[in-house]
Amino acid sequence: MLEGVRILDLTWVLGGPYGSQLLAQLGAEVIKIEPLAGDLARTIPPYFVDGDSSFFLSVNRGKRSLALDLKTSAGMEVLHDLVRASDAMVYNFAPGVPVRLGIDHAALLRINPRFSVGELIGLHDEGEYRNAPAFDVVIQALAGTMDITGDHDGSPSRVGFQIADLAGGLFMALGLAGALLRAYRTGAGQYVQVSLLDAQLALLTWQAQNYLVSGNVPVRTGARHPMIAPSDAFTGSDGAYFVISPTGEAFWQKFCTAIDRDDLAADERFATAGARIANVDALGEELAALFRTKPAAAWLELLEGHRVPAAPINTVAEALAHPLVALRGMLERVPRAGGAAVPFLGNPFKFAGAPDLAYPPHVGEHTTAILRDVCGYDDARIARLASEGAISEGVPA
Repeated sequence: MLEGVRILDLTWVLGGPYGSQLLAQLGAEVIKIEPLAGDLARTIPPYFVDGDSSFFLSVNRGKRSLALDLKTSAGMEVLHDLVRASDAMVYNFAPGVPVRLGIDHAALLRINPRFSVGELIGLHDEGEYRNAPAFDVVIQALAGTMDITGDHDGSPSRVGFQIADLAGGLFMALGLAGALLRAYRTGAGQYVQVSLLDAQLALLTWQAQNYLVSGNVPVRTGARHPMIAPSDAFTGSDGAYFVISPTGEAFWQKFCTAIDRDDLAADERFATAGARIANVDALGEELAALFRTKPAAAWLELLEGHRVPAAPINTVAEALAHPLVALRGMLERVPRAGGAAVPFLGNPFKFAGAPDLAYPPHVGEHTTAILRDVCGYDDARIARLASEGAISEGVPA
């Protein structure tokens, strides 16, 4: 879908690279422009393959790497030539850095009027928040995410993965796709800025809207849904966890029949959706006692037979081993040069002609090829740039 689009990726660590990998999964050509020492994410412990962190590998498939020193005039000249031959750039520097480097959108438009920029920032680009640190857990805390995550009587908890960073990358990728469409239609490049905080607040959707309408502050409810009952986690007699969510009257009736408790459907405390929410503690106690009489797998088999929404609470290992993962192509083995293939998550976008993304690049792996093919440099000019320390050729392309 984005075939023929070339994107210069100056992002680093997690959120930005995740967004640019999504663009690669949509078919864009993504050139990862790294400092000569490489993206910091390459060094994050504890797991490594061929010297690169598995953290780095997770968000950099399908990209080509050009190692470039943007602090040199020669390096900036190379970047300008790349801008002339590309469609867009993404970066996640601290606010103020793009202007200092001369890669703010206004500057890049003077080089290529059709050029678009996607910028990912932490909080805001002005005033006291301009240079405030914006790590994932900080964003989760500021945005209210942690306060509605965790058990009702427990401490606030962060989401188990970096939802703030990843959501920011996802919003940035979506925004840039829109900018590219506008540039295609009008010939004018577009600037899109996404704040990690804005993206996290946007995910609050109905929790925020309910508060804005009612004034009631959402609270932590653990696995229990605050507006649907029963919708919660339970344990079987074997201690294994599973969830149920018979949402709506049809599923509620099916559920009561499946567990041989039609009396619950007739009980006035649970007869309507509103009544079940009002008496959710009593309903939860009834179901918890019942579910402790059989192993979790037995309950799940029974509920599945009646098409009642329910599932085991899987570990990551169990989730990746689920038959649906194979059916949906969400695990792939990707060959790497000189070594055994490495497993990766697959492409969440399913469309005709979806690209097969290559193994993440070594630092500067494609420097020479990119400068030849995209910028039209000859060998003498590439050698001169290398001798001046503006580029690193890395692993031969």
